[in-house]
Amino acid sequence: MSGKRITFETVEKAVRKKSFGVLTTIDSKERPHSTGIIYAVGRPESSFALYCIVGENYAKVRNIRQNPNVSLVVTFPHYWIRLVPASYAMFRGTAEILPDNDSDGRWAMSQSRIGRMNLQTDTDEELVYIKMTPEPTVFCFGVSIGLMELRRHHESAMYKVTIPSDRK
Repeated sequence: MSGKRITFETVEKAVRKKSFGVLTTIDSKERPHSTGIIYAVGRPESSFALYCIVGENYAKVRNIRQNPNVSLVVTFPHYWIRLVPASYAMFRGTAEILPDNDSDGRWAMSQSRIGRMNLQTDTDEELVYIKMTPEPTVFCFGVSIGLMELRRHHESAMYKVTIPSDRK
């Protein structure tokens, strides 16, 4: 990379603009279970956390209750140039199950149109929030790096950022 240092704030800004990620949990047989989710980011003035709202009987909820270790990958596909690999940010951490009246989860989901649609879903199923608290290190590839820079220096497109201590 041409000397440009990418910060957590840059990655957080990019992640806040997205709403789809792939959540991986660990099942009762210690196998990974990955599934697409609609996610949201918590309040900027609070500790950094990621939320999603799901049915209480989903496999990911059962898995988290048995093993709270999770990862979430947020991808940034290149819509116009399909042969370029997608950029991504990968968070590892722990998750907890919160009731559907959790104010932080509700606030996070209400910040995007798709999140508000999920909040308004009319279902007979009990809903819960999954709150992910990431580890301080976020693994990234290509987030906020231009296509030409990626082409010239693809080997440096993989990097890590650290969540600041006041956001942990």
